[in-house]
Amino acid sequence: MKKKIILAIESSCDETAAAVVVNGREVLSNVISSQIDIHTKFGGVVPEVASRKHIEAINIVVSQALEEAGVTLDDIDAVGVTYGPGLVGALLVGLQYAKGLAYSLNVPLIGVNHIEGHICANFIQHKDLKPPFVCLVVSGGHTFIVHMKDYGEFEIIGETRDDAAGEAFDKVARAIGLGYPGGPKIDKISKQGNENAMKFPKANFHDNSLDFSFSGVKSAVLNYINKMNMTGEEINTADVAASFQKAVVDVLTENVIKTCTTRDVHKIAIAGGVASNSKLRESLTEAGKKRGIEVLFPAPILCTDNAAMIGSAAYFELLKENVAPLDINAKPNLRLGER
Repeated sequence: MKKKIILAIESSCDETAAAVVVNGREVLSNVISSQIDIHTKFGGVVPEVASRKHIEAINIVVSQALEEAGVTLDDIDAVGVTYGPGLVGALLVGLQYAKGLAYSLNVPLIGVNHIEGHICANFIQHKDLKPPFVCLVVSGGHTFIVHMKDYGEFEIIGETRDDAAGEAFDKVARAIGLGYPGGPKIDKISKQGNENAMKFPKANFHDNSLDFSFSGVKSAVLNYINKMNMTGEEINTADVAASFQKAVVDVLTENVIKTCTTRDVHKIAIAGGVASNSKLRESLTEAGKKRGIEVLFPAPILCTDNAAMIGSAAYFELLKENVAPLDINAKPNLRLGER
């Protein structure tokens, strides 16, 4: 099969990223310019600031990705870019840049769904992975259980009805004084805490749905903190973090294992920023071993937002000739499987 070299661009939130990917699985470069330090002082991502920083960084990041890959723009067979979901201003920066490149190079422009990109990170990490498999997507903005039937073919089995798991991590971390970003900080401090110190609730739906809800556990933590503050009792931050983390991880594990059982699928791929969480990795690996289910994780660099995963997803779209028109617009609320 002829080698297809994709230049990929990702700017859906607060990372400006570019990568060069060959045939969807081989990464020649994966450059990420993070804005975490900038947004930390605000306690979260400020959309207007993120957009401005993308404008400043994008040309530098793309040039660096080409240089590290040892290729020139003349070697590029297609340009892949995230067009949703995400922050509309941030998406537009990457999208407009990618349109200009694709037009000037006279190569196909491939619009990529950001969530699909997260799933495809597993094709980079696990070179022999092929559908079908079940994927758990857990990040700051998204929580899904997806049955991936074929490349680009998805069935959503469960999703969050309110906060995403990563969003709940950020809000609880802020409430207990850990700051932003919450996920890695809760993961770290939880190792010093007792995860059974408090019993925070796990949402179960009466309709046998495999959907998630994390607003209840978040509220329970906030209520606990308020109660302790009112009575003047000392709060053990590590215990609160560990107990909260356990409540979230338990329900993620239960629902995705239940999906594999009901669908008779024996392979789970994890995707998204929260896929780096050590408790989630441990819990799913253990549960998978008990039931003969293989559990796959991408490397941490491929869990957070990056352009290599977009390059992988773009390749499989290119094979199906799903080329985007040059008037494609950003879709901040783009659904998985939607075109």
